[in-house]
Formats: sequence, C-alpha cells, structure tokens
Amino acid sequence: MPITLHRRLLLALLYGCVTLAAGCANLNTSQPALIGNTNASASATLAHEPIIPTGPLSKLDEALSANTIQVASQSPPLDMWDRIRRGFAMPDLVDNVVDTRVEWYAARPDYMDRMALRSSRYIFYIVDELERRRMPTELALLPFIESAFNPQAVSSAKAAGMWQFMPATGRSFDLRQNSFRDDRRDVVASTNAALDYLQSLHNQFGDWHLALAAYNWGQGNVRRAIARNKAAGKDTGYLDLSMPAETRFYVPKLQAFKNIVSNPAANSVVLPSIPNHPFFDVVTIAKDIDVALIASLAGVSEEDFRALNPSLKHPVVLANGTPAVLLPWDNAGEFKIRLQAHSGPMATWTAHVVQSNIKPRDLAKQVGMSESELRLVNKIPPRMLVRKGSTVLVKRSAMRTTNVTEYVADNAQLALAPEFSKLEIRVKRGDTLSGLARRYGVSAASIAKWNNLKSRSYIRIGQRLVVQLR
Repeated sequence: MPITLHRRLLLALLYGCVTLAAGCANLNTSQPALIGNTNASASATLAHEPIIPTGPLSKLDEALSANTIQVASQSPPLDMWDRIRRGFAMPDLVDNVVDTRVEWYAARPDYMDRMALRSSRYIFYIVDELERRRMPTELALLPFIESAFNPQAVSSAKAAGMWQFMPATGRSFDLRQNSFRDDRRDVVASTNAALDYLQSLHNQFGDWHLALAAYNWGQGNVRRAIARNKAAGKDTGYLDLSMPAETRFYVPKLQAFKNIVSNPAANSVVLPSIPNHPFFDVVTIAKDIDVALIASLAGVSEEDFRALNPSLKHPVVLANGTPAVLLPWDNAGEFKIRLQAHSGPMATWTAHVVQSNIKPRDLAKQVGMSESELRLVNKIPPRMLVRKGSTVLVKRSAMRTTNVTEYVADNAQLALAPEFSKLEIRVKRGDTLSGLARRYGVSAASIAKWNNLKSRSYIRIGQRLVVQLR
C-alpha cells in the first residue's frame, strides 16, 4: 500500500518523538553518509520508509542516568538559619570548651530567644553583605558573641555597638563619634567596617581563627604570640598560642553557636524562625528632620525607629551627617509617599556653636530656651560651664531654617568645664596658701594659679585673693 504524504509526516513525527523519548537511541548507521552532490540511487536510498522500533521504551530518567551530572539543589533557604549554614566555610574548632559553651547556651532558651529576636532586625543585611564579599557566613554569628546583638551595648573598656568597636579602632574605619551620633552603633556603617576589618585580618594571618583572635585581642598581640611560638619551635595555630582567657574562649563561643545553628535539634535547642527577607530598607534624607516626624510618617514607634537607627543621639536627624536612615521594609515606601506630601516644618531642632565659655543659664536665654530644657536635651550636668566651640542642640527658630552644615554635623562636640563662683577674700594674720586651701576645699596650687602667684609665694596681711568655689 503506497505511503501517503500525511502518513509519511505522521511516521516521521512518531520516529522523532520515540528517538527523543528513548534518550537519544542509537541511529541506524548502516547507510553510507551522503556528501556533496547526490545521484538518483542515493535519492532512492533516502526515500526508504522509517524503521519503527518495537517493544517497550525505556524511561527518560533511566536513559539519562548513565551520563547525568549531579546538579546542586536550587531550592531557596527555609529561613535565615538555613541560609547561614549553607555558607559555612571556616574549619571547625574542636575543643572541650566548645562543648561546654553549647551546653551553656542550650540551658538558656529564654536568652537565646531574646538574642534571636534582636538579631532578626539586622542579620539579613549582614548575611547578604558576607555573601557579596564571599566571606564565611559564620561571621554573621559574631555579634551574638560580641554584644548579644544589642547595638546599644557598651563594654567596660568603652567598646560600643553590635560589633564592639573601640573608639580609636572605630575612628580608623571612619566611624564618626560626636555629640550627635556614634557610627559604631550604626547598623550598616559598623557592619561594613567590621567586615572590612575581619577581611584585612584574614589577609594578614591567612587563618580565620587567628583573624578572630586578632579582632578580640589586637593584631599586634597575635603577631607577637605567633613570633614567640616560632622562636620556641612551637606550632602557631589558634589553640597553640598563649593568650588571655577572654580570647581563649572567644572562638570556641563562636564555634558553639555554629554547632547549634548547624543542628539545633541535636543540641536540644529550638531556634525561632527568622524569614529570609530584608527587615529594613535604606531611605535617603535630604533635609534635617525630627525623629518624631520620621516615625509618624513611617507609621512606626520612635522606639522601633531608634532600634534600627541606634547611632542617633538626639531627637533630630541632620541630613549632612546622616543622609539616610533605616526603616522597616514594609513602611519605607509609605514613608516616601507621605514625606513628599508633607507641607509642614521638617525639624524643630538644630545645632548651635557656642562662641565663648558660657553658663547654661545664659546660653538658654541666648537661644530662647528654658535652662532645664537645654540641660536635659544636651545632658549638661549641674555646676558646669559650656566651653567655647561646643555644639549644642537648640530649638529651631525663624533665624535658623537651613540644614546644619556638614562640618558641624560630622565634628560636633560638647565640651564642659566646672562652673565656679568667685569669692574675694582678704588675707589675715597667720593665713597661708595651704591653710586657705584647706579652709575652702581647694588646692594651694589652684589658689596660686587664680592669683598669678607661685605655689610657694608668701602672702601679706591685707592682700586680696580670689578663690573659685564649685
């Protein structure tokens, strides 16, 4: 029966489908390949009817299994803990102290929950930045060890923020510390500085455990400890170095947290789920604006706003010093819309630079505020003078409508000096500088200084002296 065109097409399609479904089954190669011009006999050869396979066909997955390359799962992380553990890249530290710390954390579920709750605001950004830099995601757990993820934490040594920067180290990474803000507490700025620092330490020591030791103890101390071990012919790994107890426990604490995150159930810990989603968005600020107004326009409490912007010390954001703030992700868009529609004043506070040493009472009159309000907002204690060059927060008036300058916003400092009342006395028979000093509760050297005298000068009966009393 002759094969119609319709039937030829149907058979050709069927043959193609079968070939594909069979996982590229071997073609019949008994016919010679045709190259160049073809003759009639060759054409006849090509015109043969297709060979239709018979019998059951193999499944596609079975046919491909022999030469299939395994592909890593592309499923998204279940939550932030899952995302963090996928990026673990540091060698594990095996030490008895690690097991002890795991038990310590596991025995304090309330403490773990509080830390996890605080971290939920910041950890997405940290992990995102670590991944962008291709750094181990274990480092996202370091603020648990440093500060329990409290950006307001301050140590006895004056280290501050989630990453616990010392004042000098913070300044070396351009973390501003002035009377209006402390960037060591800024979520974005301090995180970037900490990761810069950790990466530089790793570049220096070639080992993450040593880099962490240097972050805690100081790079100079770690270098010297390594040099001592080399001189003594000893190994120079983290566990081999002689170091203070705090640093000795530092990396084991991080490893303990890593072990818990790796397998919470095996360590009898339940970690509250933290969504794999940014908690905050960065919003640009073009004009000085009150914190209260930002919170109102964003639909958040001032407490929640300050939790995301812990570097701010005053009730106003200075645009030239803090050109962006953080807002909850779902509130940021609404804030931008409402800010554009806002027609009232933006800021009721501004900065004022003091031109000479002045009492707070007199300064308050000068700027049109009550003394109590001036003292409260600037945290000026009793019996203190405000020194020349200091920057204080004052009420904005019709004469103060422009943004505070960048220089003032970045360098504002409040310097105070004891406030003395001057008492003029007349020297009597038997008076001496030391005796007068005891009588008025000051030092003899101070009396001499106030009166342009030498400390061992003799004083005359009837001589007038000035004594400054607090």
